[in-house]
Amino acid sequence: MKAAPVLRALAARPGVRQSLVHTGQHYDAAMSVVFFQQLEMPQPDYNLEVGSGTHAAQTARIMLAFEPVVLEKKPDMVLVYGDVNSTVAAALVCSKLSIPIGHVEAGLRSGDRHMPEEINRLVTDQLSDLLFTPSPDGDENLLREGIDSSKIHRVGNVMIDTLIRLLPQAKSDLAHRQPYALVTLHRPSNVDDIRWLGDLLSALEDLSDKLRIVFPVHPRTRQRLQEAGLSNPTRNLAFLEPLPYLEFLGLQKNAKLVITDSGGIQEETTFLGVSCLTVRENTERPITITQGTNRLVGRDLTRLREAVNEILRGERERKVCPIPLWDGHASERIAEAILRCRMFK
Repeated sequence: MKAAPVLRALAARPGVRQSLVHTGQHYDAAMSVVFFQQLEMPQPDYNLEVGSGTHAAQTARIMLAFEPVVLEKKPDMVLVYGDVNSTVAAALVCSKLSIPIGHVEAGLRSGDRHMPEEINRLVTDQLSDLLFTPSPDGDENLLREGIDSSKIHRVGNVMIDTLIRLLPQAKSDLAHRQPYALVTLHRPSNVDDIRWLGDLLSALEDLSDKLRIVFPVHPRTRQRLQEAGLSNPTRNLAFLEPLPYLEFLGLQKNAKLVITDSGGIQEETTFLGVSCLTVRENTERPITITQGTNRLVGRDLTRLREAVNEILRGERERKVCPIPLWDGHASERIAEAILRCRMFK
C-alpha cells in the first residue's frame, strides 16, 4: 500500500527506471500476491523469498539475498518503506555499499524500544539520505535525533494515497447487515502472551453480546490461537481468513468501530472517520489521537469495555479531521523530491 503509489508517481517521470524487489517477508498469498493484483503493481523484478524466522535470522537472510541485487543493478537510490525487517535490512546493505537511501514513512516514534519496529525505525532513519515524513511529529523526532533538516521532507501519508485511489472500489458483504466491530491483532505483545490473548478473546466474546465482532486473523495470530486452544470462537464472534486490501478496506469504512494494534489501521480509520481503539500502551502515530479518531486502551480490558460502550452510546462521535498533506498526493511529492535532490545532478 505504501510502495504502489510511489512506483506509479516515479513511473510518470520521464527517464526514471525502477526495479521492484519483494523480499518475501510477507509471503502468505492473501497478504502478498493478491495485494499486487488489487494495487495494480507490476510483478517484482526480484523475489528474495526469505520467508519467516526470528528477527535476526530474517534480517540476515534479507541482507544476504539483497546485496547481490544491489551490486548487479547499481541503483542511484534505494527506497525503503515503513518499519519492518525488510526496511532495516535493505538500509544496512545500501549503507555499507554507499548507495543513497530514501525512507518512506520516516520519523515515526512510539518511544518503546521493546518493539522491534521501533529499532527498525531508529536505525533506518540514521542511515537514510532522504527522509519522507507523514506528519509534523516525524520532523520533530528526526531533528531531535540530530538528523540534518536538509534531509527531511514532509510529504504526507502514502497509505492515504492508496486509500483515496481505491476507496470507490472497496466493498463489503457486511455493509448492509447489522452493525459490527472490526478486530485485527498481530503484535507480539498481544499475540505471543497466551494468557493475555485468552483474556482479550474472552473480552471480545463478551462484547459480541452487544455488537457483532468480525476478526480477520493474521497467520501469526491464528497459529498462537491454535497453540492455546482458542481457535473456536463462540456467540457473535466470527474468525475470517486474512482479507485482500479492497475487502478489508470495505470492512473498515463500514465498521461501527475498529479494535486493532496496527499502525496503518490507526491512520486509515482516522481518514475514514471510524472510531479506533488501539490495544497498545503507545503509538508511533500520535496525530491519529490528537487530530483523529484513535484512542489508546492499552492492555486494560476495563478501558476497552468502557470505550466500546461509549461509542455504542454515541458519546464518541465519528468525525473526519483533515490532516495536512493526507490528500492523496504524497507519492507525487516524494517523486519530485527525489528528482530534485543533488544525488542525481
